[in-house]
Amino acid sequence: MTPARVLALCREREIKAVDLRFMDFPGTQKHFTIPLQALTEDCFEDGLGFNGSSIRGWKSINESDMLVVPQSETAIIDPFMKNTLAITCNIQDPVTRADYPKDPRNVARKAENYMKSTGLADAAQIGAEAEFFVFDDVRFDQNEHECYYHVDSLEGEWNRGRREPQGNSGYKIRHKEGYFPVPPADTLQDLRTEIMLILIECGVDIESQHHEIASGGQCEIDMKYQPLLRMADHLCLYKYVVKNVAARYGKTATFMPKPLWNDNGSGLHIHLSLWKQGEPLFSGTGYAGLSQMALFAIGGVLKHAPALMAFCCPTTNSYKRLVPGFEAPVNLTYSSRNRSAAIRIPVYSPSPAGKRFEFRLPDASSNGYLAFAALLMAAIDGIQNRIDPGPPLDKDMYDLVPEELARYKQPPTSLEAALAALRDDHEFLLRGDVFTEDVIDTWVWYKTEHEVESLRQRPHPYEFAMYYDI
Repeated sequence: MTPARVLALCREREIKAVDLRFMDFPGTQKHFTIPLQALTEDCFEDGLGFNGSSIRGWKSINESDMLVVPQSETAIIDPFMKNTLAITCNIQDPVTRADYPKDPRNVARKAENYMKSTGLADAAQIGAEAEFFVFDDVRFDQNEHECYYHVDSLEGEWNRGRREPQGNSGYKIRHKEGYFPVPPADTLQDLRTEIMLILIECGVDIESQHHEIASGGQCEIDMKYQPLLRMADHLCLYKYVVKNVAARYGKTATFMPKPLWNDNGSGLHIHLSLWKQGEPLFSGTGYAGLSQMALFAIGGVLKHAPALMAFCCPTTNSYKRLVPGFEAPVNLTYSSRNRSAAIRIPVYSPSPAGKRFEFRLPDASSNGYLAFAALLMAAIDGIQNRIDPGPPLDKDMYDLVPEELARYKQPPTSLEAALAALRDDHEFLLRGDVFTEDVIDTWVWYKTEHEVESLRQRPHPYEFAMYYDI
């Protein structure tokens, strides 16, 4: 899709508005809109100006001018807005015309380029399984004298006894029994199918959609593997489509990792494989059919996993998901088929093209550009330094005696601990100028100041239950 073809598409489809989109530092998509007449072929080279000081974690007010540079290959017809074309943009400095280091998309681009420069591979294929909840109602607030949240789902087990306008059918999904039920218990089948079909229309290859394990509307739609940057673009589009289809149905979708206590949380399972000249590099005769390169890559990811979690599990809520008993990974090891391991090697197919490993710690509150880039950099470090991943864990970890379980490292249990790990271990991210010291410092500062400390200072509702009468 060249700039000329984008303009021709606009004429063919009677486009009247062009939505320019980019990702802010923490991972929320931003946009502004121009009339079609303002989009020329020169815009794809020269860019358009905006105020960077109003974007979280970016420029100060005395150096606020920045450019969005539309990337023609990302253009889609917006499925929700009238006569609108949407284009993803890169961010540049208007004076130097250099790509902005804190633009997350720029970090992902540099990670791909660094991989190619090493000669190890020419493509990093990413498959993404993003889980989310769809609720019928959500209310929450936090101020000086109150703090609460309330979420509701018509299919939630807790609503068995509620009177409903059309009568209560009784088909409610039991606690932790939400995996693959058929309608009418699965009330979200049409909603997920609509999301799937819209994503396909927008150029995203989809493998499947289904209800997930939790009661109360947990869903998953799996995207087929793509090169790293394209998959990060697709994840942005995925979230946009999910939230807007939910709104169209009068519901609300969230990628918050653990919105329901004592039920399964939502992850972002990232599948990684490296390729060169069209050949898969992770297929071999080693453990679970993997090559030695793949095992070294796993070694790198496990070594750097605590630091990776600062980008891959980037919210305080992320760590409420990573607890035993809910199919979330709770140890830093790898395994064939074992979902309690941080890294799983799928064994669905013996095909060399299907050989990959799945990093199960991340969740979809992450900024995909940063999470995918950091994962790739850890894998490359493992390959370059021939990092041994150690023995796999093929047993059920819940059956292990404490002495045996103690042999395996545990992931950080809080965002604060993950940020501390990133401070101590980020040299591997700086290679090729993929991440910069400024990016690392800003990330740690922003997450500490605006999330870790903000939560620490506020009373928690459960503290009232525990301590009010002390």
